[in-house]
Amino acid sequence: MNISSGSAGVRSATAMVATGHPLAARSAQDMLAAGGSAIDAAIAADAILGVVEPMATGIGGDVLAMLVEPDGTARSYNGTGRAPSALHVEIVEKLPNRRIPERHPLAATVPGAVRGWFDLHARYGRLPFSQLLAPAIALAAEGFAVAPVAAREWALFEPVIKVDPACAKLYRAGNVPQDGERFANPELAAVLRAIAAEGPDAFYLGGPAQQASAANQARGGVLAAEDFAAHRGDFAEPLRRNFRGLTVLECPPNTHGVAVLDALEELDALALDRDDPKTTIAMVEAIGRALARAKETVADPAGNTVCTVVVDSDGLAVTLMSSIFKRFGSGIAVPGCGFVLQNRGFGFAEPGHINGPGPAKRAYHTVVPAAALKDGRFHAGFGVVGGAMQPQGHVQMLVRLAAWGEELQAAIDAPRWRLEGAKALAIEPGTPDFISKALREAGYTDPVGAGELGGRSDFGGAQFVLRDKSGGLIGASDKRKDGLALGA
Repeated sequence: MNISSGSAGVRSATAMVATGHPLAARSAQDMLAAGGSAIDAAIAADAILGVVEPMATGIGGDVLAMLVEPDGTARSYNGTGRAPSALHVEIVEKLPNRRIPERHPLAATVPGAVRGWFDLHARYGRLPFSQLLAPAIALAAEGFAVAPVAAREWALFEPVIKVDPACAKLYRAGNVPQDGERFANPELAAVLRAIAAEGPDAFYLGGPAQQASAANQARGGVLAAEDFAAHRGDFAEPLRRNFRGLTVLECPPNTHGVAVLDALEELDALALDRDDPKTTIAMVEAIGRALARAKETVADPAGNTVCTVVVDSDGLAVTLMSSIFKRFGSGIAVPGCGFVLQNRGFGFAEPGHINGPGPAKRAYHTVVPAAALKDGRFHAGFGVVGGAMQPQGHVQMLVRLAAWGEELQAAIDAPRWRLEGAKALAIEPGTPDFISKALREAGYTDPVGAGELGGRSDFGGAQFVLRDKSGGLIGASDKRKDGLALGA
């Protein structure tokens, strides 16, 4: 049962879902009602997001998760794919600036999402896997009404889908779907049916792998079917740090989760007076230093993502995030399969760097699902989509909630800032004038015209579920996206 409480969020005494699209939220709610676990619900939601938000995620991308079990045991899952085994340093050395461009065929890495779903389900799932994918299959086959934010992104990034003929045909370049218009992807429905019936081998050893490698190589890439066959994900201990009475959990490298923890550690020693503009300046400076350290020790940022947070009635909590990186990923569609390949190889630095490219190597990854414990038990699961906005969003949200005591939905709705360079800072409209003025006087300039996001910075999209003092759950979804929080 949902009880809307305005600035607080949506409340439930039993279970909660927060995700980026109403259809995904309702499907997750249905899985919980059918006796499914939080993982079952999250997988069902994520599969739908790959259908209804193809510019952000899909089976051509990666998945990561942060899990907290009822006793407080926490694990992260890294389902990020590796570079092709034939991506030798000598190839990259010949490229301009010795870097892989953002939408270059060499930027394609092995998709980890499908294997990740099955790895997570094997450990935490209850319902048959075919039941989890059935709603996504139906939407892909029969079509769905394109949501407002997705329609805007589709139109904005139409130049990306125009380049590759298969991609242009699949995503209707020249006639992109408008808000409310129906869009179907029967090719994707067929692949999802095969995955549901035959398991991950249908993807990694079957036609999709072969077609994907052929499509990538036809455009000059080196991704091979053997790279798909070799893919594996892994569970690991999360990184953790204390902040204002919480134990914050972030994913270890190859993600930049460590940047969140570094920034929070620096900020935890400060007073963090909400009404003092010096606090906001200190936050920007702390995340700037943390991201700079990550760039030197982990790698280089950017991207687009989706996030689902679910807590089930047994107390299992998961933050599951998936992504094809930049909008529409590499822009290379897999003919007959209904998806695009991600472009995570753009996250590699130049050869010789710790994050330099190499055969079967994982690139620096921007996706960081997170959670927080209080007194050793689950307190919150959260993610803030938007590439380099993700760690910055984590810091801003945690300061608002844990240091300033704001209510959940109000904290999500509050205006944000986004550091896009050493001294380039986008400030979201609605930020108090005295804060904006102080930031500009501190030397942070407006990054208008800098790259794809220049002048229209993406301030992310948060999904959040937390447990309140009474033991109940509060969920909230970012109004910057098409999402929804639902109690179950």
